[in-house]
Amino acid sequence: MLNRIFEKVIAGERIGFDEADLLYCEADFHELGTLAHAVRMRKHPEKAVTYVVDRNINYSNVCTCGCKFCAFYKAPDAEGGYVLDFDELDRKIEETLALGGTQILMQGGHHPDLPLSWYEDMLRHIKANHAVHVHAFSPPEIVYFSELNDMTPREVIRRLHEAGLDSIPGGGAEILVDSVRSEIAPRKCPAGEWLGVMEDAHHLGLKTTATMMFGHVESARQRLEHLFAVRELQDRTGGFTAFIPWTFQPDHTALSHCRKLTSIEYLRMLAVSRIVLDNVDNVQVSWVTMGPDISQLALFFGGNDFGSTMIEENVVKAAGVSFRLSRNEIHRLVRDAGFEPRQRSMDYTVLEDR
Repeated sequence: MLNRIFEKVIAGERIGFDEADLLYCEADFHELGTLAHAVRMRKHPEKAVTYVVDRNINYSNVCTCGCKFCAFYKAPDAEGGYVLDFDELDRKIEETLALGGTQILMQGGHHPDLPLSWYEDMLRHIKANHAVHVHAFSPPEIVYFSELNDMTPREVIRRLHEAGLDSIPGGGAEILVDSVRSEIAPRKCPAGEWLGVMEDAHHLGLKTTATMMFGHVESARQRLEHLFAVRELQDRTGGFTAFIPWTFQPDHTALSHCRKLTSIEYLRMLAVSRIVLDNVDNVQVSWVTMGPDISQLALFFGGNDFGSTMIEENVVKAAGVSFRLSRNEIHRLVRDAGFEPRQRSMDYTVLEDR
């Protein structure tokens, strides 16, 4: 049976859920990596690995969600909560642009006291003062804004887009299975609403990414349910530019009893993601959680994108994991792995003169 699945993948045929389950659970580790790499090279035959220079700006850490996996948030009125003022935001963006950045990734918590107009004003301020792509507001944030402001998520997206939002990150996906979400993040939007925000965004002309944080309370089959939910939406809209799976970091969280996944477990999931998501062009490796060495190896397990330089990163760092890479270091790592680095934009346009 495994041989038949391998033959289908090599022939460019789509595999179903049970076939993916068999691959994930029973395929030889090295053979699985070889298969995923073959799919990657079929999609991207040039020996290039892309990356983006950006900064992850958390505009606030105040959040009412209380997700068990998060070590970053502060409850409203708790010591250490903040909302960035526009002067500090300007400083961070200017520093990013000076380092060759083209994009900012902005995400925050579910702040109960900020109206939608505050986010619109922030976007208008950014666009009036900086030539930068704004990749911001994960689906749970969009849903929360809609609830606070008594409007549909689609209307929220439309207004934010008009104010300057360029694309939406895939954060807040965790595992797109409601039984898992209700256990680790009961106050965050359910899977259907996460997918609905992305579908609305795609129909409104915004590109988005999709992520998966795995390795907490979910089963192997639930990870596959997540992949197939992404694939089904991509079949309808074609709006996802990339998929980014990364491992849960349990330290300093309410799930600190969870075992950290091994590098082999990460690479298996990455490989299966590349094989299942035959309609998503790019799969990103996670050096932020796995470190540079494993990320080099991940380029042979289906990954074709090295992600971001992450000039600033706060959420994973709060869980005790802190890897930092400059653009020069990314270039060295990619070349040492036998590929050529290429700086890109959010939509994967290669920036030749960077």
